[in-house]
Amino acid sequence: MTAGRLAAMACLAMLAGCANLQTFPFLAPAKARDAASSAAAPGPEVPAYEFDVEAPAALRKLLLNYLDLARFRSAPSTDNITPAELDRLILAAPAQAQSLLETEGYFNADVSVARVPGVAGVPGVPGVPGVAASGLPQVRMVVAAGTPALVGDVQVDVTGALQTAALAGDADALTEREALRTDWPLPAGAVFRQAAWSDAKNAAVTRLRSQGYAAANWVRTTARVDAQSNAVAITVEADSGPLYRIGAIRIEGLQRFGADAVLRLAYFEPGEPYTEKRLLDFQERLQKIGLFEGASVELDADPQTAAAAPVLVRVKEQPLQQATLGVGYSANTGARLSLEHTHRAVFGTRWVAKNKFELGPDKQAWEGELLSHPLEGLYRNLLSGSATNLRAADETLLSWNARVGRTQDTPRIERLYFAELTQAKLKSDTLTSNAEALSLNYQWVYRDVDSVLLPTRGLTTSAQAALGVARGTRETPAAARLEERGPFARLYARMTWYRPLGGAWFGTARVEAGQLFTRNVVGVPDTLLFRAGGDDSVRGYGYRTLGPATDGVVTGGRSLATASIEFARPLLSQYPALWGAAFIDAGDAADRFAALRPALGYGVGVRWRSPVGPLRVDVAYGQRERRVRLHFGVGIAF
Repeated sequence: MTAGRLAAMACLAMLAGCANLQTFPFLAPAKARDAASSAAAPGPEVPAYEFDVEAPAALRKLLLNYLDLARFRSAPSTDNITPAELDRLILAAPAQAQSLLETEGYFNADVSVARVPGVAGVPGVPGVPGVAASGLPQVRMVVAAGTPALVGDVQVDVTGALQTAALAGDADALTEREALRTDWPLPAGAVFRQAAWSDAKNAAVTRLRSQGYAAANWVRTTARVDAQSNAVAITVEADSGPLYRIGAIRIEGLQRFGADAVLRLAYFEPGEPYTEKRLLDFQERLQKIGLFEGASVELDADPQTAAAAPVLVRVKEQPLQQATLGVGYSANTGARLSLEHTHRAVFGTRWVAKNKFELGPDKQAWEGELLSHPLEGLYRNLLSGSATNLRAADETLLSWNARVGRTQDTPRIERLYFAELTQAKLKSDTLTSNAEALSLNYQWVYRDVDSVLLPTRGLTTSAQAALGVARGTRETPAAARLEERGPFARLYARMTWYRPLGGAWFGTARVEAGQLFTRNVVGVPDTLLFRAGGDDSVRGYGYRTLGPATDGVVTGGRSLATASIEFARPLLSQYPALWGAAFIDAGDAADRFAALRPALGYGVGVRWRSPVGPLRVDVAYGQRERRVRLHFGVGIAF
């Protein structure tokens, strides 16, 4: 082989190797690799044309979100929309728009699309239709939506056990069948939208399942559209399947606590018809009882066991003992350090022991209770006590109490019945009072709110009633020590109402009233008397500083009335947990209602549902004292 031939073959081999660099990119020089990478990577998005839609606002938003013409207006610079591709998008747009409009009930809409190309290098002329100021092609869609289709005839039928029982005259089945028809979510006269149609079907079959027919499903669902008359005829038929009845309760996850702690909260008997609400209420009671971190309640929906469907309860127990350290601050009592300890089976019994200690410059307190595990009827036995040393309004209050009673906690209502022995000693520079009382008490709390931390809708109500005997002494520098004893009755109520007002505004209204009935000469403990002022009473005034005065010292009154109105809204849309508020409070305490002279306080504040606990800051002006006061409260648990 000649040298020339060898050289030629070597050159050909080198050229072949260069051609294979694309197949084996790691063999290419770095500069070549960078160039290839730049060519493969998409460039920045640039507008290829301008597009707009003339239509009612809601429909315009729909079309701009989902039309291909809207989504492809901007494309990577490496993948420009060609004139041919733009023509294809324009041709397809009317049919695509018609399909989207039909989902909103418009079956006779008229859609037109027009394209006017811009002139390269020449800016558009303002005010001249069809010419884009950028020089890009401009595409415009015009939609005449017409009249939306309305639901006309509606036929809701049911088969299965529900229909069989209804035909046999069963009252519950007749009521449920009638409710399925009358409560159909897409009634005659409603605009027929695809989303509403899907929601209606889901809601109706979900209702059936929640009312005992856990295997219910649709046999057929038909919506016939008459585009000429803009009317839709709906025909649906559901198979209810069997009526499920509650069977045995199976419990998983119990280790430390007895099965009675779960079973006594069921509040239903085997053989009762299943409803979703029964199981949800059962689950809520398990979660609130304080023995479990989490709980779930489910029905075994096997049609073969419908006559006695097992109920599966899964629980995760709380630790046997738990301690919580907390720090906080409030304008009422200042800074505080708290320690809580809970033992959920003290001495191996079915009793829960709780102790809470609070330490601060103005308040030192202990609270303790023994609470039994749940008993029949959702009752729990209670033994409790407390002791407090409180300095407020230039006076010191030393008090303690002991209670024995029963509680009952249902999904929205809490009840407490107890007998109480209480004692209180109030000391100031000009007054010393010491009193004790033995009483029978009833407390009732109703709570139905959407959030415990920052409610926006709902109602909370509490009421208290007491009947007892009290005795006490009172001494001032100008008067001898007096002995006072006799019967008394005490009533108290507080209601707070939360409601959305629209436009991201929310309103809160509160009213509070109390009255102690007794002869004037009977002395009762200060803890049973009433005072106003402070964070949760009348803002703009110090804690417990509103009440009748004796020798210039504020004391507890026998009558109380306060009220508050507050308007609040989120301050920033990106921080929905941060709210601003404006409020007006009014109220007072006195020895009788005729002597009440409500003090007025008003101001602004901030609310924050922080990760560590709720925070509230209010700046209030107390009109009676003509001064501004800061009210601040936060609690952090560790």
